Amino acid sequence: MDSLLLSLNINPKSSNPPPLSQCLLPRYNLNKSKNLLFLNKPFSPKPRTSINCSSVSSLTPQLDKLPAQTLVFEEEKEEEKEEEEPLCEIWKEIQGCNDWEGLLDPMNSHLRNEIIRYGEFAQACYDSFDFDPHSKYCGTCKYQGAHFFEKLDMANCGYEISRYLYATSNINLPNFFQKAKMSSVWSTHANWMGYVAVTTDEEEVKRLGRRDIVIAWRGTVTYLEWISDLKDILHPANFGDDPTIKIETGFYDLYTKKEDACKYCSYSAREQVLAEIKRLTDYYRGEEISITITGHSLGAALAILSSYDIAEMRLNIVRDDECVTNKIPITVYSFAGPRVGNLKFKERCDELGVKVLRVINVQDKVPNVPGIIANEKFQFQKYVEDAMSFPWSYAHVGVELALDHTHSPFLKPTNDMGCAHNLEAHIHLVDGYHGKGRRFCLVNKRDIALVNKCCDFLKSEYGVPPCWRQDENKGMVRNGDGRWVLPERPRLEAHPPDTAHHLEQVLKIARSNNDG
Repeated sequence: MDSLLLSLNINPKSSNPPPLSQCLLPRYNLNKSKNLLFLNKPFSPKPRTSINCSSVSSLTPQLDKLPAQTLVFEEEKEEEKEEEEPLCEIWKEIQGCNDWEGLLDPMNSHLRNEIIRYGEFAQACYDSFDFDPHSKYCGTCKYQGAHFFEKLDMANCGYEISRYLYATSNINLPNFFQKAKMSSVWSTHANWMGYVAVTTDEEEVKRLGRRDIVIAWRGTVTYLEWISDLKDILHPANFGDDPTIKIETGFYDLYTKKEDACKYCSYSAREQVLAEIKRLTDYYRGEEISITITGHSLGAALAILSSYDIAEMRLNIVRDDECVTNKIPITVYSFAGPRVGNLKFKERCDELGVKVLRVINVQDKVPNVPGIIANEKFQFQKYVEDAMSFPWSYAHVGVELALDHTHSPFLKPTNDMGCAHNLEAHIHLVDGYHGKGRRFCLVNKRDIALVNKCCDFLKSEYGVPPCWRQDENKGMVRNGDGRWVLPERPRLEAHPPDTAHHLEQVLKIARSNNDG
């Protein structure tokens, strides 16, 4: 128990929770009102009967001049289209309750849409992150939580930001963090790591069949530099009572370390996540709830790590108003993620019922590390790990959806590993995947120009410039004197005032589990 309290960095002798004040109230106008939002359409595009090539991309004027055989789309006749059950009736299967059996090959259309939808939640972390080293806001989010989805053209997604997540940059992953080159910066210790959001639009709740809590973790802005930081050294997770469950040291530090001198890192990323999940599950007690965690690259590692933590701490075990115990399903949609922990970690995730769907590109190298020598493909891994205590044994968690970018007729051959690792490219591959050996055909309205948002991967005949997404004038505006300046941004909230209270509730659950 002491190790558990230590890992949460809370004094076990402290018994008085902080004043509640507004801690039991929702934040960012997060409430249960059915009049909060009205969606005209769901966020994730629905499969359409046919796609007009001219609508594929506003940035690709040459599309209508290309030979028809170069454009590959799925065209379904209404009479050939099989009737599918609505998502609200099969959402548990889509979330992996049966490990996606029979849904991946051929690809179920609901599942395809959900993978894309959660991939776009992960992509939002990149699109909102300030990685300009010449900006004093480098390393933070560009937008206030209340306007986050609106600024990213996702206003109709049906979710609202509940809180932002931060981590200290004072750990041994120097190539992951973005720091400003200026003397005056928003924080010398912190980096913005992602967000927690929840479905607030009742029409979206109805469509999904439940209220969804989503955690999205930011991945790596640059490609392979952070891989060199990984030492392959395993560290006991200390989230439960089994010291043989271990995770990679860099991931552990990123998730658990904090910086008392920094108000953004006064709580670790772990403490922020656990406190917010506790708050939201309490607030929506009695409702059908799901917890979905997503991330790309290193963010995918944090997604799996935090999903295990939530389940190990039993925060997904709740009682309704009639004292009936319910288990909230936890699902991870991982994109291009590395291995996180050892075989014991993988086995424990399975025991806890954490469902992980790992979307990978077989041309990408990141999913192959760490654990190049001993991994889940090694026949004698369990013996090597148990009997020999081999310190570099890693295993992937969950079900793998293996895609191949060479199957897309839109993408050009390249030796740039950054393209193979790119999140938008992964989402593009999901859109066109129908099953093993089946022709690559796009079935959604996703703009193919998005692939080149921050890389150079589309064939040149589509006329989409590489790395085209950037802020207008790099955020510079003209002031009243006619001078170009970088405007001040409103200061982001560090931690909600009720964080300590909900973290104390998490500890009570941990003590109760330990005593039991």
